[in-house]
Amino acid sequence: MTSSILRLDRLLTGACLSLACILLALISCLGMWQVVSRFVFSQPSTWTEESMRRLLIWMVLLGIVAAFRQGALVSVDLMLRLSKGAWRATVRTIITAVNLAFLSVVLYFGIDLVWRVRFQTFASMDISMGWAYAALPVGALLGVVAVIAHHLDPHDDELSTAQ
Repeated sequence: MTSSILRLDRLLTGACLSLACILLALISCLGMWQVVSRFVFSQPSTWTEESMRRLLIWMVLLGIVAAFRQGALVSVDLMLRLSKGAWRATVRTIITAVNLAFLSVVLYFGIDLVWRVRFQTFASMDISMGWAYAALPVGALLGVVAVIAHHLDPHDDELSTAQ
């Protein structure tokens, strides 16, 4: 069971990080196009700013999966550095429980939000707002896998290099 979760996590975390990097590059290109269209062609693009905002949401929520996997978010580093043995395992369990509780709330309300806005469209594009808000439940669900994988196989690189 553990090896299956870790295998799934490696696949998902790698895909999420790669996609987040691609989205960052795409957002940069769209920003450059917006500047060029405005100041070079004197015809400002009507859709790039809104697209960049929505892609940024997806980028952050996909990138956060890798951060959860590395244990780089929502943790109490000082308590982990000072704890040993059974207390360290207890601190890890508490951190995992808090992360899972947070992600469960985001997942629940994210699904509700996507359901509520599914018929609304963006001002400059004829696309449902549900696609942008879907980043919340998708990111939360992928984050749950990353948090569980981190609990099963912790990577504490940031703790060993902290000063």
